[in-house]
Amino acid sequence: MTEQSTTPVVRRVDARHRYEILVDGERAGLTAYRDRDDRRVFFHTEVDEAYAGRGLASILIEQALTDVRASGMRIVPVCPYVAKFLKKHDEFADITDPVTPEVLQWLEGQLKR
Repeated sequence: MTEQSTTPVVRRVDARHRYEILVDGERAGLTAYRDRDDRRVFFHTEVDEAYAGRGLASILIEQALTDVRASGMRIVPVCPYVAKFLKKHDEFADITDPVTPEVLQWLEGQLKR
């Protein structure tokens, strides 16, 4: 059996404003967000070093953005990784809004709480 034999699971954890990716039941990474009206503003993504190189960040972001679409919301990619992912995956372009100075100021206020 290889290390990658287990299918990663992505879950939304609303209480912590993030999606987590689990491997063998252990959290391997996360992408954090804040909601502003009908927009989910993604601002940080990370994968633990022990799980690097497995493509988990892409799986995490793809499933998170698919969930955003299913929720009827829009995406604002403040997080550089999410922005990079979106450049390669134009299937989410119809629900992506630009990062504006107003959004950045709002996010800064949210994160200081």
